[in-house]
Amino acid sequence: MDITFAKRAAGGSESTLHRVFVAAAAGKGVISFAGGFPNKRFFPAREIGEAAARVLAESAHEALQYSTAGGYLPLREYISRRYHEKQGLSVDPDEILITNGSQQAIDLIARVMLDEGDFAAIESPGYLGAIDALSFYRPRFLTVPMTEAGPDPDALKEALTGRDVKIFYGVPNFQNPTGISYSANRRREVAEIIQSGNTLFIEDNPYGELRFIGEPLPSIKGVLGPQGVLLGSFSKIVAPGLRIGWICADRPIMKRLVAAKHAADLHTDIFIQHVLFRYVTACDIDEHIKEIREVYGNHRNAMIRMIEEYFPPEVGFTRPEGGLFLWMTLPEGVSSMDLFECALEAGVVVVPGAAFYPGGNGGGNAVRLNFSGVDEDEIDVGMRVLAGAVRKMTG
Repeated sequence: MDITFAKRAAGGSESTLHRVFVAAAAGKGVISFAGGFPNKRFFPAREIGEAAARVLAESAHEALQYSTAGGYLPLREYISRRYHEKQGLSVDPDEILITNGSQQAIDLIARVMLDEGDFAAIESPGYLGAIDALSFYRPRFLTVPMTEAGPDPDALKEALTGRDVKIFYGVPNFQNPTGISYSANRRREVAEIIQSGNTLFIEDNPYGELRFIGEPLPSIKGVLGPQGVLLGSFSKIVAPGLRIGWICADRPIMKRLVAAKHAADLHTDIFIQHVLFRYVTACDIDEHIKEIREVYGNHRNAMIRMIEEYFPPEVGFTRPEGGLFLWMTLPEGVSSMDLFECALEAGVVVVPGAAFYPGGNGGGNAVRLNFSGVDEDEIDVGMRVLAGAVRKMTG
């Protein structure tokens, strides 16, 4: 049978993100620095179980029924209050849409914003999940190189000048994949450049509460107002298997996002929304976040220490102030794909740098390393394997 697929599905057989998750879950003997995995030892399983039992005992009739596309109102009210308490943002609950993680949030925004051939700007390197989601709508990508302080302002200005660029997607806090955070000055520069045109800034912030060095910096949406859309997620601070994220956007955009959400799946799992709300209101989530921040900070320090001790001095790397990742640049002539294959044979999984560039056009000598999902002894073993492979390749 000769099946004709939509043009947007051309070449979409298997994403890089899917291959990474498959490799990372390949077996108990695998040490994975690949996925953006929180550490499973700190999932609040008992507390979530107790919250689920309370939901079933007290409000099963509501939690097991169909619901509205926007999401469970008490959970949206909780997110609204937290924005005010933590970031000083005034957000109405009706300006929050609950999604199946940040990945669906990106897809819904692309669905309502992008026609085939539209311009979409993204950091370079940029989050591979966003590249996958946006690519499905066949935009023309414009890449903005990352510097130590965030996206290059001259390159961003050039990308947005003389073109109708629909969106610019970025991760200002502990960027995926580099771990870099926009400086306070760079946030102001980005906001000014965005405000000079009609581009919508998609500010993805799944890691913002996982800072272990320095002081929190303000959201860019706080300056941009309706020209900014803010994404959030409980995946990194509670548990990714719940698949609860959200979009924060002004009403004219939200109206279209809710319609797209309803067409996609009616609503996100309402039972899990009830359970999550019970959990965050019955337990001290800030104490939980404090605990995982300390652990992840120790893991970050261990990984940096091992890079400095085990790897050739030509290897470069970022020093993230929070989040889950650092970016390692290999010596000249060493292929990240070759390192991926060699390490995989030894039971260690990394993500080659090319995955973080549209069309794989870059990152040939870089890899992303996740330090949160593994323990320190695994970091030691895995980094020794990677260092041995790099030294072998450099002769």
